[in-house]
Amino acid sequence: MPVSNQWWDTSWKVRLARVFAGPVMTVAGINHFVVPETYASIIPDALPGPLALVYISGLAEIAGGLGTMHPRTRRAAGWFLIATLVAVYPGNLEMAVNADDYPGVPGGRATLLARLPLQILFIYWVWLATLSDDAEASREAGRARSRT
Repeated sequence: MPVSNQWWDTSWKVRLARVFAGPVMTVAGINHFVVPETYASIIPDALPGPLALVYISGLAEIAGGLGTMHPRTRRAAGWFLIATLVAVYPGNLEMAVNADDYPGVPGGRATLLARLPLQILFIYWVWLATLSDDAEASREAGRARSRT
C-alpha cells in the first residue's frame, strides 16, 4: 500500500496552522495577564519596567493572535507576530546563556535552552498560518512568467 504524502501537502499544513496559531497566541497573551509575575521574573534586568513589558507583550500576542483568525487581517497580524517573536528572541537568548540568573524558571537551563529552537518553530508556524499563501502566489507568478 503506498504511503500517503498528505503530511507534506502544503494546504493541509496551512489549514492546521491556521486552526491553532490564532487561539494559541491569544491564550499565550492572556496568560501574561493571568500570571504576570512569572513573566516579569524572567525579563532581563537590563530592561526597565518588567511588568509593563509583560503587559505590552501580552497585548501584542492577543492582538496578533486574534488578527490571524480573520482573512482581512491575517497577513498584517502575521508580520506583527513574527516581529514580536523576533523582538523577544534576544531576551530568550540572554536568559539561556545566563540561566543561573533565572532560578525561578521551571525546568531551569533545559527549559531556557529548549525555548530557543521552539521560538524559531513558532515563527515558522505563524508564517505558515498567515503568509505562506503570499509565498505560494509568488512562486506561481514566477512559474507563469517563465512559461511565457
